[in-house]
Amino acid sequence: MSDLSQQHCQACDSSTPALSAEQTESALSQLAARWTRVNDARIAAEFKFKNYGKTQAFVNAVAYIAHREMHHPEITFGYNQCRVELTTHAIGGLSENDFIFAAKVDRLVDD
Repeated sequence: MSDLSQQHCQACDSSTPALSAEQTESALSQLAARWTRVNDARIAAEFKFKNYGKTQAFVNAVAYIAHREMHHPEITFGYNQCRVELTTHAIGGLSENDFIFAAKVDRLVDD
């Protein structure tokens, strides 16, 4: 996996194998430290913002990425915080798409 943020999510189906634990760890190492494994099937990150307007702008940008990439995260948010969780629903686990999407989200924010 080279620069993940420059790649695009690919359609997959139930026959697509989920990433192994080793592949998952390798892919996680290419993301910002905010991303963590929730379990064998998900990764998640928490984001903090100054106010609701900045939070809402971020959520809208993540939704736009989801639309463009046809890969849909779980997004929860409040006044100044947002949580993004990723999994590949078709396979019930993690695929390269989850890490491509996470890398694109990372590009939205400065550490």
